[in-house]
Formats: sequence, structure tokens, C-alpha cells
Amino acid sequence: MNLSKLTEGVVSIAKEVGNFIRNESHNFDHDKVEYKGLHDMVSYVDKSAEIALVDSLRSLLPEAGFVTEEKTATISGEKYNWIIDPLDGTTNFIHGLPTYSISIALQSNDELILGVVYEINRDECFSAWKNGGAYVNNKRISVSKARGIEKTLVATGFPYYEFGKLDAYLAVLKELMQRCHGVRRIGSAAIDLAYVACGRFDAYFEFNLNSYDVAAGIVLVREAGGQIFDFYGGNKSIERREMVATNGLISAELLFILEEKFNQHK
Repeated sequence: MNLSKLTEGVVSIAKEVGNFIRNESHNFDHDKVEYKGLHDMVSYVDKSAEIALVDSLRSLLPEAGFVTEEKTATISGEKYNWIIDPLDGTTNFIHGLPTYSISIALQSNDELILGVVYEINRDECFSAWKNGGAYVNNKRISVSKARGIEKTLVATGFPYYEFGKLDAYLAVLKELMQRCHGVRRIGSAAIDLAYVACGRFDAYFEFNLNSYDVAAGIVLVREAGGQIFDFYGGNKSIERREMVATNGLISAELLFILEEKFNQHK
């Protein structure tokens, strides 16, 4: 399989569907918002975008199955599966905030081998494939060179359900606010990870995540020279539904803070 050529095809698909999402944002009908949960919204835009992505990706790699947020396709492939979030940052989209993205990853058996994140309103398409490096709009990118928490800008996401870990999370925020340049919450995990990959953020952490939120971003960070962990330094970020992404130079410091605070507030 030529992953470089395949990635080009995925980038083209992401941009085409991104144009649809961008156009719909201009006259979005808020009466068509549905609620999957109190803080978990979905719209016809998410669903239509997902259907379009699935149709195009099926043509690109017919033998692949799908893992999708809105479950418009649920066929599992024997070896390959696309992992798709058609609109990561739905809450931003619904409220007219311009930060949201399309996230597409390809998994071969249990290994993530390709990732594309298209930040629609900045027209920035981040892409990476196994052993091929990471790029934004075809320009090579890499993680930051910051050493020490005190020199970093850190991204996170706020939990919107399962609030049992909230005290530990707030304790982490309290410490980071006092030690780093700042903490940012954009509202799209896929973009957060893309920004770690290109050095805009030095690290990112969040819990209560799903595979479609982070799969593409994991590929981006790894191929850009960064590191991915769960909160305890292991490699079960997707299984444990918690994510730590760093430039590789501040991993020990950030993991120490996370493990300390989450152990204190069990």
C-alpha cells in the first residue's frame, strides 16, 4: 500500500467535505440541533458530512471498514478500518465559533498508520502517515523544542460527562496555571493534537475521549516527533480514554503532575 498517495486522496476528500461544512455554517439552522446528551450535540451537518466521507473513503479503499462518531457506517474491515469524526468541535460550530475540524485516521489491525485533520476555517490540512513524517498544507512540521513546563503552552479539553474525575482535573489545572505560559481550551481534540504536532502547543491532555476524537491526531504527533501516553505513562490512551501528547521533552514533568493529582483525588 502506498500510504503517501493514499494520504493525498484522504486530504482531497477532507477538503471537499470541509467546503460543505463551511458553506452550511453561513446559514445554519439551530432548530435542527439534536441532543445525544446534555452537553453532547449533533446536527444534520455532522451526519451529512459523515455520509459523504464514508462514501468517498469507501471508493478510495473498498476493503476498509469504518468506526464513525455518528454511526452512519458500522461495517468492520478484516484488516483496515477508517476512524472518522466528521465534525470535531460541533459545539463550536453550532455557536458560530470558527474552530472545528474533520478528523480521519486509518487503522491497520491495531496500528494507526495514517491521519488527516482538516481545520476548516483556517484551510489548514494536517496529514501524516507511518514513517512518512507530518505536514500541514504539504509543509513538513515538527513538535516544539521547549524544555521545562515553565516554557510551555498547554492545551486541554473540559469534560462534559462522567464528572467523577473533576476534582483531580481542576487540581492539575491549578498547578499548570501557576507554572506554564498558559492553558488553552479550543474545543476540538483533533486540532489540539495537530497543534502539538506543529509546535503551537507544547503539550495537550484530556480525558473522556473516544477513538474518533484522537486517532488522526495521534499519527500526527508521533510522525512529528512527539510522544503519546495515557495519564500513567502507558500506551493505552485510546483504551483508557485519556490522552497526553507532548513534544517529548516535557513528558516526565507533565506525567508526574497528572499521576500525582489523579492519585490524590481517587
